[in-house]
Formats: sequence, structure tokens, C-alpha cells
Amino acid sequence: MCGILAVLGCSDDSQAKRVRVLELSRRLKHRGPDWSGLYQHGDCYLSHQRLAIIDPASGDQPLFNEDKTIAVTVNGEIYNHEELRQRLTNHKFRTGSDCDVIAHLYEEYGENFIDMLDGVFSFVLLDTRDNSFIAARDAIGVTSLYIGWGLDGSIWISSELKGLNDDCEHFETFPPGHLYSSKLGGFRQWSNPPWFSEAIPSTPYDPLVLRRAFENAVIKRLMTDVPFGVLLSGGLDSSLVASITARHLAGTKAARQWGTQLHSFCVGLEGSPDLKAAREVADYLGTLHHEFYFTVQDGIDAIEDVIYHIETYDVTTIRASTPMFLMSRKIKSLGVKMVISGEGSDEIFGGYLYFHKAPNKEELHQETCRKIKALHQYDCLRANKSTSAWGLEARVPFLDKEFINVAMSIDPEWKMIKREEGRMEKWVLRRAFDDEEHPYLPKRILYRQKEQFSDGVGYGWIDGVKAHAAENVTDKMMQNAAYIFPHNTPTTKEAYYYRMIFERFFPQNSARLSVPGGASVACSTAKAVEWDAAWANNLDPSGRAALGVHLSAYEPQPPQPPATSAADVSSNVIDTIPGINEVTTSPGLAIITQ
Repeated sequence: MCGILAVLGCSDDSQAKRVRVLELSRRLKHRGPDWSGLYQHGDCYLSHQRLAIIDPASGDQPLFNEDKTIAVTVNGEIYNHEELRQRLTNHKFRTGSDCDVIAHLYEEYGENFIDMLDGVFSFVLLDTRDNSFIAARDAIGVTSLYIGWGLDGSIWISSELKGLNDDCEHFETFPPGHLYSSKLGGFRQWSNPPWFSEAIPSTPYDPLVLRRAFENAVIKRLMTDVPFGVLLSGGLDSSLVASITARHLAGTKAARQWGTQLHSFCVGLEGSPDLKAAREVADYLGTLHHEFYFTVQDGIDAIEDVIYHIETYDVTTIRASTPMFLMSRKIKSLGVKMVISGEGSDEIFGGYLYFHKAPNKEELHQETCRKIKALHQYDCLRANKSTSAWGLEARVPFLDKEFINVAMSIDPEWKMIKREEGRMEKWVLRRAFDDEEHPYLPKRILYRQKEQFSDGVGYGWIDGVKAHAAENVTDKMMQNAAYIFPHNTPTTKEAYYYRMIFERFFPQNSARLSVPGGASVACSTAKAVEWDAAWANNLDPSGRAALGVHLSAYEPQPPQPPATSAADVSSNVIDTIPGINEVTTSPGLAIITQ
């Protein structure tokens, strides 16, 4: 992923302003260490920090149309760019960059071309003919983007908060699936897929249709001119990504350039569940597998850097981002610039363990819709910024536009978890790839219980960081939490610890408002907490908070008296973890976790 920064209509075209824009753009250099570019037209500035994945030799940005009256700075990948070029027969392209089509599409279709793009993107386009501009973000928010407003009437667009937080009076997250138009003077939603309304779909489940849709989503993400690999945790989602990639890599341009040996990467504490499962998958697929180990202390030492880069104080995001941040640095050191990852599946298929308690198909479907709409604040943010911190790009095929439409059109009755029928979480996805003749994965992996990334790297990671926070946040500090942090008041010492670090880096009110809040159990939305009364006493984003579901769940907590203020709220932490457990999820199939 690249880094973009645009300053538009600042009423200042001085050299000093140009120097300031360059200074702020350098804050994003980690996202794009390969080249920097700045285009100025009057009091409008478009800057770019490039991570070269497609056409490294000539695709530097900003990009232009033929006569350079339209300039674009882009962060993203346009997977159908070759098809779009064929439709633009009257246009001449300056580069082989996949993003080069954007300026030319604007010439042909004005502001109505965005839904033609198949990919992930954030961009700012400046039309110098009338000094108008548009900015847009992909439908799900896979790429990160923020918008801010200056006292001088300027509008700022940046890939990360740190590019604009010191110079804007107010700033906020740029909403996914939206366009900002200077002609309109505001936002317009350009993406409105069928599932967005949360109406209950009724399409019958067809495993082969689902399989083909996901294979296509993975295959299109093999578009690269640089070395790449797959992130492999040994869970269902990343294992399917690795299996499909290994199956279809031969014959691609990437294979001709870099060979057919697929590289896979995993991170964890020594002896963690993910390391063991990932090794089994790598051996099965024949990948060149790389294991990276970290200690709890390594993770604790990295937390400040992690929060600076991912720009959130959300507990579950920080827990999961830390091992991913450490792994990304190791991957980049091997010369790899792009990885394919498994984010998004749990939101689409109801894969989190709390979905076991979904009362009916209507609530399950509506919860998946809410989870997808919020992805840009959680897993997309983590995957994008944890990797971009080291100049590494993460691609997420589960969030492919066409695949989501197929998966979300399935009658949600098929997604309901029914243990008595052998249907565990994400059964429709597991069944789609359960091929006896040409198996994609070993059965024990295909039907492995969901393990959240921050848990799968080793349960000691979360327990260790909780203990560290308890040593650094006193009971007295917690008593005053509601006064120190009236918005999204931290209710645990771990949350308070993260919040202190975040506020040091990003002290503005707009920054704290950009982070979501609310009760959660095992990554649920606040609405889904209502599904089980017992969860109210075990609010923790770890999958182990899904009492009665996770094989190594926390011990249930007794009911607590209602809190009269944030000062009365305390965390419920159990340090002991049950040992090895076994559960039968379908006939003849045992899932073992450690």
C-alpha cells in the first residue's frame, strides 16, 4: 500500500507551504519507501509515497491524463485495469500502472466511474481545468483514508491520521464506499450493494458457486511484478487462501517472474496453536514456510510503535496488530513486498464464536452486515496499517466485491450453527472446499475451530499484556477514568494503558472520536451482546470470552452489581486457562486445540 496526502484550496501557494506538505508527506514514507512525488497546482497539492507493486519502473505518481490537466494520487490496486484499458481505446497511457486508468475514466464518465473499478483504493483526483476535485475510498475500506478541514477553508485527505492531525481543525475517518466532491461540497455514497440494506436474502446455498467465486477472488490478486507470499496462521481462512494460491500459481505472470514455489509466513509464541497448524498446512501444500517467533516481552516492547502506526486504542485491534506488525518486519526483510491474507471471512460467514448464540437467521444476517460495515475500523485497519508500517502490502480476497455479493446473497439459514447437525461456524465455506477427489486441505484443518489471531499466536500473549497493563495502571487511575477519558471510557486496565499511549501520539478530540467503542464479547457488536445474558459479565474481545463455545474459554464470572459510573467498572480477568480439550463437531471429526 502507498501513502497519499492532498491539501486542497489552502489559499497558500508559497514555498513554505510546499515544504510543509513535503514534511507531512514524509510521515507516510513507511507506506511507500520506493519513491516520492509531489504535484502542485496553485494552492492545491497532491503528494504520494509509493510502494511499487505493479510496473515498478514507470508507475511513479501522481499520475496524469494525456495533457496533464487531470492529476491523481492513488493508494490501491485495480485488478481489472487491463479490461478497462481496452474500453478506453481513444486514450494514451503514460505508464503500465494499474491505477493509470483512473484519470482517463474520469475524462470519459465524470464522477460516475468509480463503481467500474474492481479493486481496493483511496484516491484524490484534481481537475485543473476548473480546480475541482474528487476523493474516493473503496467499498469496504480495505485501504485507510481520513479527511480533515483547516481553518483557512482547506480540505485535507490522508492515508493516515498522522498526515493531517496537526494541521486540521477537525478530521474524521473517510467513510468507505463514498465519494467527496468539491462540486457537491460533501459526500455521496457510490457503493450500494444488495446486502447493504440488511434485507434477508433467500438464494439457496450452492457450494460450487461459492467455491468458484472465492477462487476467482484469489486468482485476481496474483497480479504482481514483485515477490509475494501468503500469511498462513493454520486457520481455515488463511489456509484456503494458501491452498488456492498454490493451486493456481503455476502459469501466472508472477510464477514466470518469481517461480512456482509459494512462500508462506506464520508468527506466534513458541508452541502456539497457529504455529503447529500452519506447519501442517505448509507441509501439505508444499510451500516454502517461514516461522517467526516472538516473546510476550517482544510484543509489549512494540506496543507503542504499534499504536503509533495503527492509530487506534481499540483493545482487540492492538492485541492482533502487534504480532502482525512484528511479522511484517521480518517478511519485508526477506525481500517480499506483498502478501495475501484471510481477513473478512468471519464477518461474512458468521465465523466468530459468539455466532453460536445467534437466535435466528435474521439476526445472524443483520449482525454479519453490521460487521462488514465496521471492518474498516477493525480488521481492515489492522491488516492495512500493520503491514504498511514496514512497506508491505496485504491483499484480502475474502473482501472481493463480487465474492461478498455472492456470499451475502445466500439464505442465512445455511450460516446458522447447528451442532446437532454437524454444522460448526463457517460451515458453508468449509463444505464448499470439502473436495474428496482433489482435497484443498487436511480435514482437521478444514474443520479447525475458529481461533482469533490474537489468541492463535499463543494464549500467553493476551494474558501477558493484561498482566503488564495491571502493573502500569493502578486502581486509583481506574477510579478517575471517566473524568480523564469521558469519551469511550476504558473499563479495563489494558484499555486504559492503550488509551494513554494513543492520547500521547494523537491528543486531538477528533482523533479520539475516530475510534469506535461499545461493549463486545469475542469481537461482537454491542447489539449481539444481547444474545446471551451471561456475556454481560465477561466482556472481552478474545474468542475465549465465548463461554460454552471456545474449547479453552475463560471461566464464567458471577453477576456484578450495576456500575454507577465508569469508576465502578472493573475488568474480569481469569489468568488460568484449561488444558487440552476435545469436541466432536461432525461425525468422525475431532477438533483439538492446545
